[in-house]
Amino acid sequence: MKTDIEIAQSVEMQPIQNIAKKAGIPDQYLEAYGRYKAKVDLSLLKDLPERKSKLILVTAITPTPAGEGKTTTTIGLADGLQRIGKKVVAALREPSLGPVFGVKGGAAGGGYAQVVPMEDINLHFTGDFHAIGAANNLLAAMLDNHIYQGNKLNIDPRRITWRRCVDMNDRQLRFVTDGLGGRVNGVPREDGYDITVASEIMAVLCLSTSITNLKERLSRIVVGYTYDEKPVTAGDLKAVGAMTALLKDALKPNLVQTLEGTPTFVHGGPFANIAHGCNSVLATRMALRLSDYTVTEAGFGADLGAEKFLDIKCRAADLHPSCVVVVATVRALKMHGGVPKTELGQENVEALAKGLGNLRRHVSNMKNVYRLPVVVAINRFPTDTKAELDAVAKMSEALGVRTVLSTVWSDGGAGGEELAKAVVELCEQPNDFTYSYELDKPIEDKIRAVVQKIYGGRDIQISKAAQKQIDQLKALGYGDLPVCMAKTQYSFSDDPTLLGAPENFDVQIKQVKVSAGAGFIVVLTGEIMTMPGLPRVPAAENIDVDEDGVISGLF
Repeated sequence: MKTDIEIAQSVEMQPIQNIAKKAGIPDQYLEAYGRYKAKVDLSLLKDLPERKSKLILVTAITPTPAGEGKTTTTIGLADGLQRIGKKVVAALREPSLGPVFGVKGGAAGGGYAQVVPMEDINLHFTGDFHAIGAANNLLAAMLDNHIYQGNKLNIDPRRITWRRCVDMNDRQLRFVTDGLGGRVNGVPREDGYDITVASEIMAVLCLSTSITNLKERLSRIVVGYTYDEKPVTAGDLKAVGAMTALLKDALKPNLVQTLEGTPTFVHGGPFANIAHGCNSVLATRMALRLSDYTVTEAGFGADLGAEKFLDIKCRAADLHPSCVVVVATVRALKMHGGVPKTELGQENVEALAKGLGNLRRHVSNMKNVYRLPVVVAINRFPTDTKAELDAVAKMSEALGVRTVLSTVWSDGGAGGEELAKAVVELCEQPNDFTYSYELDKPIEDKIRAVVQKIYGGRDIQISKAAQKQIDQLKALGYGDLPVCMAKTQYSFSDDPTLLGAPENFDVQIKQVKVSAGAGFIVVLTGEIMTMPGLPRVPAAENIDVDEDGVISGLF
C-alpha cells in the first residue's frame, strides 16, 4: 500500500496558471511561487462581482488516535462536487510544523484526497508562518527595548502578556527567564514562548479583510499593562507599520490544487484548541466569489473549530453557512465507547452504541443550536461491518439527518460523489442560522452558554484570578467581544480522559485574557497549554531526503 506522500508524488500536477484559469482568476492577479503554487492579489476581491455561493462547513466528532479524516473528507467532497459538474473551490488551513514533525506527519489530506504539492504545503510553503513569527517577535523585541530604553510608557515588566513564538513543538520554551547577563543585555524577567499558531498575529491575519483592517487590528493588540493597570498596545509602541510590512504578502491567499485539479486556497492555520481554528476570511471570501460551492473546514471537533467558525468567524465576516458535514468513523466511535485502539478492527456494536453519544451531541448542536442543515459523513474503513454502519444510520435518522458513506481516501472524488449530492440537496434548504450566544451578554454568561449548549456541561467554575481578569476586561470596555475557548480537543469537557458524551461536569476557567486585535476574549480552561511538546517518538524521526531531493516519511 502506498503512503500518502508516495500517492501525492505519483500524480502529475497541473501548472498553477491552469488551476487559476479553472477557478476564474486572471493572470494579472497571480503571483507564482514556483510552478504549482501561487499567491492571489487582494485586488481580485474588489474586481469580482458578488455571487450567490453556498458555504459548506466540514467538521467532525471529538478526535481520537483512531483518526476521523476531516481534512481528507473536505478535499474529497470538493473533488466529488467537481465530478458532478459543480463549480467548486475549497478553502483550508495551512499545517503547522509542530504537528508535521511532532504528532503525525503531514496535514494536507490523505490517500487519494489530498492537496498538492503536499511537501511544500506541510513545510515552508509560501513563508506565511515565518512572516507571522517574525511580526510577533518584532513586537516582543520592541516591547523589551522600550522598557530598556527608559520605559516612557510606564510598562510594568511583571504584567507583560506578549510572548515570543516559534512554529515548533518545544516544551523547553514554555517558561524561560530572559534578559540575563547584566544591564546592557536587557531587563531580566520571566517569559515564555507560544507555538506560532497560538500567536494573536495568526488570528489577526486570518480575520483581517484588507491591509487597512490588518493595521487597525494590529494596533489594538494588548502587549501588557502599566503600573497603574492601563493596557499598552502595539500601536502605543509604534510597531504596526513594520509588522504590516512583514505581513503584507502573507495576507494574500495561497492557491494550490487537489490531486484531481480542484482549485484550493490554503491560507492561515490557527489551532482550534487554543485559537479560533479557521482559515483566513480573505481566502473564504475569495473562494465564495469564484465558485458556486465553497467547501471549508474548522479544526478538531465541532465543539471547538465549528463553534468558533460559527460564533466568531461567521459573525466577524458576516458569513452564512448553507450546511454542515459532520465527519465520523466507526473506529473512532468505538474508541469513544471504550474500545482500545488495538481492538478497533473487531465488530463491537455495543461499544459503538455507547460512543455514538459523541456524534449525537455534535450533530444536535449543529442542527438545534445553530439551526443548520446537517449530513453525517462516515469515513469508511474496510473493517466496518454492516451492523455497525446500520447503527450509525439509525442514530442519524432519529435526529432527522442523513448518513452518507465516504470512501474518498481510497477512491478520491469518486468516493465523495454521494456526499456531494447530499450536500447539494441540503444547500437548497432554507435555514435559520443563529449563534450560540449574543455579544451583549456578560462574559461569564457567554462562557456558560458555550459550556452548557455546546459541551453539554453542567456549569463553569471560575478561579479567583480568572474572575479578576474578567472584571478588569469589562472595566476596560472589552465585555462585548465573543469568547474563544481554549480547551482540550479530546473531550467535550476540560478533562481529556472523559470520552464519549460526558455529563454533569463543570469546566474550570483558569485564565481569561483579551486578544483585542483578533477581536475576541481567550478563555483558558483545564490544563490547556499554548506550547505543545514533542511525543516520545516524534514524526521527524521518520522523515528523510534522498540525493535527488525527494522527501520520504512525511505521512
